[in-house]
Amino acid sequence: MPMDSANQEVWIGVDVGTTGVRAIAYTEEGTNVCSSEAFYPLLTPHPDWAEESPLQIYEAIEQVVRKTADQLRYKNKELAGVALSTVMHSFAGLDDMKEPLMDMQTWADSRSTGIVREMKKNPELCRSFYERTGCPIHACYPLAKIIWLRENQPELFKQMKYVGSLKDYIFYNMTGQWVIDKSAASTSGMYNEHTLDWDDEILAYAGVTKDYMPPVVSTTYSHPLTDEAAAAMHLPKGLPVVIGATDGVLVNVGIGAVEPGQLSGTIGTSGALRMLTKEPMTDPQMRTWCYNLTDDMWVAGGAINNGGMILRWVRDKICHYGGSALENLDIDPYDLMTMKAEHVDAGADGLICLPYFTGERAPYWNSELRGMFFGFSLNHSRSHMIRAVMEGICYSLNSVMQALKEFGEVKDIRVSGSFTKSRLWIQILSDVLNQPITLPDNSEGAAFGAAVLGFISSGKMKSIADTAHLVHPRRIYTPQDENREVYDELYDIFVRLYHNLQTEFSDITEYQKKI
Repeated sequence: MPMDSANQEVWIGVDVGTTGVRAIAYTEEGTNVCSSEAFYPLLTPHPDWAEESPLQIYEAIEQVVRKTADQLRYKNKELAGVALSTVMHSFAGLDDMKEPLMDMQTWADSRSTGIVREMKKNPELCRSFYERTGCPIHACYPLAKIIWLRENQPELFKQMKYVGSLKDYIFYNMTGQWVIDKSAASTSGMYNEHTLDWDDEILAYAGVTKDYMPPVVSTTYSHPLTDEAAAAMHLPKGLPVVIGATDGVLVNVGIGAVEPGQLSGTIGTSGALRMLTKEPMTDPQMRTWCYNLTDDMWVAGGAINNGGMILRWVRDKICHYGGSALENLDIDPYDLMTMKAEHVDAGADGLICLPYFTGERAPYWNSELRGMFFGFSLNHSRSHMIRAVMEGICYSLNSVMQALKEFGEVKDIRVSGSFTKSRLWIQILSDVLNQPITLPDNSEGAAFGAAVLGFISSGKMKSIADTAHLVHPRRIYTPQDENREVYDELYDIFVRLYHNLQTEFSDITEYQKKI
């Protein structure tokens, strides 16, 4: 017999994203009780820089947790605790009081591209680091960011007493304890996934020691709130805070993709495909990453840099659908763009988009890539460009899929992210991957995944597998045979364009740096 909902225990899952944070209160059955969200700016003071203020982010977290806690009191709900999810690959040097010396570099910050280029001149070193950490050598990882700081801002580097990330900074401010979870540590490029500790050799390569690094704890580790944090967030004193994991791996939990052979697919600002594994998995071609989720579960996958951000670029720069004109007519610009793309046949009449506007992570790990439209002719219109962008992003995910297929049979793909609002886009992904796609009834992903770690920490759930029966299909998309031959042919051209233009990509990147 179901528990009386009025007395049901809830956890607040806090999902700290690239430009905003959501706090969502969940019951054990996955019911969204109430929520709040807030936003903060992404700072780009120089080309290739992408920073955020950790102080602004923490203020936003206080705000959304406070509002959610207030709503729970009105609803007479019992709050058991708060659990955290954060974006990956952040870095800021901290002083001896663990206060930031700088704005925090995000995953999108690629100022260390030159560092990575030099590292890749030593393939043996790159492979050794990758096989130990599960992290390909790339500018997104804190390893490269620390080296950049050491070489370009030596005085600031000397002042740095601790290596900070968004997760340990938030947890320290909430609990007074400076630790980092295994998931966030495993996305740094410096955590040895076999010894389950910071790698001394890699730390030395970066110019730091273990004294700089926070102790590593399980993703279900908890510690009580400080009195100060409790007062600021309108929470009970001593309420447990579960450190949680990173958003990318928690999406699998949140949408119920927790069985062998199940994948999660996401397109939001960026995009990713991920699958669960029982142990750390690396790819002989170094195309994928592998990060920790729980003590006995890992997530192998690949994230692409450029997802919905490219469609937003088309909205603003090509279609000019920004501003208030459409809002005044109650028209969603993305709905209008989807409608225009629906009038174009699969393959966009031979127009191919390489969506590498901000370089690329998986499977190429090349920050020097740039975007392009290939195959333009006079019959092409903005509608063709919209569809080509949707298809190009799916081609990028298909490149990741080819690597993940080598880890095991793909039995089910569940999707989340803003792209799930577009039936056309999900159908294109199904056609390009040649796989059925399940749209689950819970698309919150990381916030619910964090709450699940809270329920596991409190003993209400035994493992992440308990979410399998909580998430149900809303709709299943199947590949359309008439589009398969089109996408196979164009995907082959898409891949060859990448391989044949390596010199040109590098040259245009160097030219753009001089502008």
